[in-house]
Amino acid sequence: MPIQILPARLANQIAAGEVVERPASVVKELVENSIDAGATRIDIDIEKGGSKLIRIRDNGSGIAKDELTLALSRHATSKITTLDDLEAIVSLGFRGEALASISSVSRLTLTSRTIAQEEAWSAYAEGRDMDVKLKPAAHPIGTTIDVVDLFFNTPARRKFLRTEKTEFTHIDELLKRIALSRLDITINLRHNGKQVRQYRAAQTKIQVEKRLAAVCGSNFLQHALEVELEHGELIFHGWISSPEGARAQGDIQYCYVNGRMMKDKLINHAIRQGYESSLLANQYAAYILFIEINPHDVDVNVHPAKHEVRFHQARLVHDFIYQAIYGALQQGATLPRTKSGEDSESLIEDKEAYFPPMKEYVRQSQQDPIESYQSKEEQLRNAVDSTPSYPNKAPSDSWVSSTVAPLTSSSSVSRKSAPRSFQNDKPSQRELNQYKTLLTTKDREMKSSFHQVNEAKLNTTTDIPIIEKYVPTVSVVLDSNASLGKVLSVVEKVFALLQQGTQLQLVDLRYAEFLKSYGQLNSIHIEPLKAQPLLIPLSVGVEDGICNKVLDYVSFLKPLGIDLKVKNSTNVIVMAVCQPIRQQNLQQLIPNLLRYLKDVNPSLEQVITWLAHQIQHEEANYSTAQAIQLVMELEQLWGEKLSQFNKKLLKNIDITQAIQAFSHE
Repeated sequence: MPIQILPARLANQIAAGEVVERPASVVKELVENSIDAGATRIDIDIEKGGSKLIRIRDNGSGIAKDELTLALSRHATSKITTLDDLEAIVSLGFRGEALASISSVSRLTLTSRTIAQEEAWSAYAEGRDMDVKLKPAAHPIGTTIDVVDLFFNTPARRKFLRTEKTEFTHIDELLKRIALSRLDITINLRHNGKQVRQYRAAQTKIQVEKRLAAVCGSNFLQHALEVELEHGELIFHGWISSPEGARAQGDIQYCYVNGRMMKDKLINHAIRQGYESSLLANQYAAYILFIEINPHDVDVNVHPAKHEVRFHQARLVHDFIYQAIYGALQQGATLPRTKSGEDSESLIEDKEAYFPPMKEYVRQSQQDPIESYQSKEEQLRNAVDSTPSYPNKAPSDSWVSSTVAPLTSSSSVSRKSAPRSFQNDKPSQRELNQYKTLLTTKDREMKSSFHQVNEAKLNTTTDIPIIEKYVPTVSVVLDSNASLGKVLSVVEKVFALLQQGTQLQLVDLRYAEFLKSYGQLNSIHIEPLKAQPLLIPLSVGVEDGICNKVLDYVSFLKPLGIDLKVKNSTNVIVMAVCQPIRQQNLQQLIPNLLRYLKDVNPSLEQVITWLAHQIQHEEANYSTAQAIQLVMELEQLWGEKLSQFNKKLLKNIDITQAIQAFSHE
């Protein structure tokens, strides 16, 4: 057959095979057009699951009369005009294929009016001949699109449609996703003339929570943690469920990139990895997450249905999401759920959350006396005093500012569900007395056990996860004598001014960063460091002589969480690394490490010290909040042993002369 240009009608029907998979695909394209037009209210009418009628009405900017015919042409769009626009897409639609493709397989009527027009105009196109007919119409400012008899001229495709109920379910699920992406837009859905969904625009926090509950159910709201993190132009925010809110299926998993619905493999992998240590194998996380990134750093034009994107810095985005989820879950585990507007005396809504059953308390105490001493003792003391303690959010570090908080409103309840028998009553005085007695007994037992533990174990964080370098943490000081004091300010951007009693001191924050890295690596003496698999295994080049010895180093490096494999005589594959070095330049660090092992044949302690010196930190420019965070982490990691580094870490400040200068004698 000779080569020829396809007729416009046939080309549009072929394109419709990508754009119009089922009625829900039509709804998606048209609703996204309404959002791009600036609509604040969208009404959707569906008949017979969308096969008979799909009507989308909005109050957006509308389409001018002269552009109605052009709007139904293929590759016609107002959203991009140049290649630069394509490289920084900020709209949901941009290809200009939707209306032309839909009109090629249906009977489509487009009615619209702009604010500059006194009357509306209607454009009608039918798949048979694709000719557009214009006529005046009555319509307010905005646009209405009627799609009638979908696939009427392609019976083979119509045959593959599912039942009316199934097709409408797909439309309903689609609109749930859109309703979550744009909380500021009112969306109404009717099916066969009956109102099915009404998502009201949400402006206040209470309205947002009501909308979340309407879409995801009240159970998600009960266990949801609100999270917000930021790094430069990369912003991550939304809601994630605590482990107690895990589900038996992944039916509440919504993710958006710059407002666009996503089912991206990289994003899903990062989220799963963040939940890895919190969920069982048969449990699924629930989340509503938004990623906002510079449009120049993401390519959305890589999938016909625009469900996947390509990040220019994929590894950075993956690790950022992973760290955000992991850090939020760690902080969320310590944040109690409260009702807004109540005083501290009435904040205990869940008896089990603050007063765990004594049998469970004893069982956990026997399993791990250190963890029980640090966490349960504090809970019980708070209960006896009737003044629950709420940990403050850790200050933001130098890479990411974050907030993690449970949803709080008059409709939300405690993060951990209470047993039925505990839901309607508060602890009695008799129960408090029992806990007071138990506390006294257990206090002696656990303090005894605590101080008998091996000194090395005492001074490292076995009971507290060593969270990655860029994840905000909540520090726990093991002993009051280990405290460096109160951070007052930052001097010359690299020194922290501390007050301990009446003594003022300066802390070298650069040396403190080294001690932090060294402390994280040094915990290997308690248990091996956890290997964090790389999203994409990294191939690094090494000398021929070193590559031959890599197999000898594998078992030596395994406790450090470093997993290497030999690729060939000059390349090594890095499969996983430990948390403290995950953000380093592994292309340089791993070859240097292997060269160090070959030349020096060091002990494990020497390798730990060498790695701590190799870890590069961002340019020193500390804020007071960052200094507080770093000091807290040092106290957490080292405990009493921190004093052995005082010579390099601390310098006393003598203010005697300054005081004497105030003398006016």
